[in-house]
Amino acid sequence: MTRISALDLPPVDPLPEATRRYFDICEEKLGMIPNVLLAHSFDITKLNAFTAMYNDLMLGPSGLSKLEREMIAVVVSSTNRCWYCQVAHGAAVRQLSGNPALGEALVMNWRVAPLDARQTAMLAFAEKATKTSSEIVETDRQALRDAGFTDRDIFDIASVTGFYNMSNRVASAIGMEPNPDYHAQAR
Repeated sequence: MTRISALDLPPVDPLPEATRRYFDICEEKLGMIPNVLLAHSFDITKLNAFTAMYNDLMLGPSGLSKLEREMIAVVVSSTNRCWYCQVAHGAAVRQLSGNPALGEALVMNWRVAPLDARQTAMLAFAEKATKTSSEIVETDRQALRDAGFTDRDIFDIASVTGFYNMSNRVASAIGMEPNPDYHAQAR
């Protein structure tokens, strides 16, 4: 069995039926159960809160595309040096964009990636919110508006950024390991 994290937190046994179904959907769609879910499975309340927030932010209605949201996840995770999320979300960017080099560039140095003005503004904001959120001012938000984002989009950029800052810190603190399958995906 692949190591999930440095912590030895046993999953709830047996898993509730709804959780088992969710894991089955992951297996069907992804070919695996992401270790981030397994790591949370010792406490079903925490797992449900995590998945509800993830599903809303990453899959729910938004003016941001799924690719844009994954790009934010990668840049935040790269800034925070979160091994798990760089690998997992880098794979998602490779898959969604059809461009393996884009996923790698975002992990290593997003500024060398071939981005348009909208993506550049979005990722610069996400990086600043990660490094120095207290220094964000109206001109930072206006730069996003100038790039074509609505105020709702700005809220979504900030929310995705905040979610990955939180999850990066948990993943790094517990030594969460990326699923080995992620390394070979969409190459």
